[in-house]
Amino acid sequence: MLKSARKKEKDPEGRMPLAEHLRELRNRLAKAVLAIVVVALLAAFYNTQLMDFLSSPVPKCPDRDLAQSHGGNCAVLTFNSLGAPFGTVVKVCLLAGVTISSPVWLYQLWAFLAPGLHKNEKKYTVAFVATAAPLFVAGAYLAYLIMPMSMRVLLSITPETAANTLSLNDILDFTVRMILVFGLAFELPLILVMMNMVGMVTGKTMATWWRGVVMGIFVFGAIATPSTDPFGMCILAVPIIILYFCAVGFSLLNDKRRARNNPDALLDDDEASPLDLTPLPLGDSEPMPALPGQAGAGSSGDAGGERPTRRGGYDDVT
Repeated sequence: MLKSARKKEKDPEGRMPLAEHLRELRNRLAKAVLAIVVVALLAAFYNTQLMDFLSSPVPKCPDRDLAQSHGGNCAVLTFNSLGAPFGTVVKVCLLAGVTISSPVWLYQLWAFLAPGLHKNEKKYTVAFVATAAPLFVAGAYLAYLIMPMSMRVLLSITPETAANTLSLNDILDFTVRMILVFGLAFELPLILVMMNMVGMVTGKTMATWWRGVVMGIFVFGAIATPSTDPFGMCILAVPIIILYFCAVGFSLLNDKRRARNNPDALLDDDEASPLDLTPLPLGDSEPMPALPGQAGAGSSGDAGGERPTRRGGYDDVT
């Protein structure tokens, strides 16, 4: 049995000894792994449907006839070793377990980190996760849509004298890589927005990066896309560029809002804030009381009729 890490009263600031932190981490990891294993075991009963789904982008030859796969019109899926079918099934089930159980292990990760976050940091983290999940799903769905076209483009260069026999394990790796690359690439604009929200970069600075960012996105698409064809590179780059400019627009609006609330919010640490040098009105001045010995001071010298000695036109009262 796993010992509970929080039987004692919780610290309002989320502080606990190192041993308690390690025990908490162990419990959270155990729950996350258990959820993945349970879902993977359930997915094993549907391994055939899962493999058909992941390999569906490949243009398969009818009736698995190798003779009809000459040229780039279709391909035949094969296993290259005796243990390949079992290894592929295990890989597909684990992939399904990690994907389907993601709400459970993401919650465990959040529950472990949340006690050490401030209130505003928790708010930003929840917004980040709530936005990151749909963006990743959108990128993964786009990758799954373009994979049939990418595979047809790659297979089309096969000469008529050759046949396409593809390993099912390689096809599954290709599919997973495409989904991960597209899904993670769609998170780039969200990262820029979060950097702007915490004050690390301004929207104006992001707007000046657009030439390098556009070039970098195309280079990233060419390198990271497993299909290595220009079609897949452009399909990946264009949506990310659109999302990048959306992030720039959001950041500019956020900077304006921040400037209205705090005019000095966008200043650098070594930049002085503007000073208001407009002189203020002084108003009416108060009359100064006369010093002792001066005329009208009501001193004993005046009462006796004696006047102070004058030197250079001034009364010598010192």
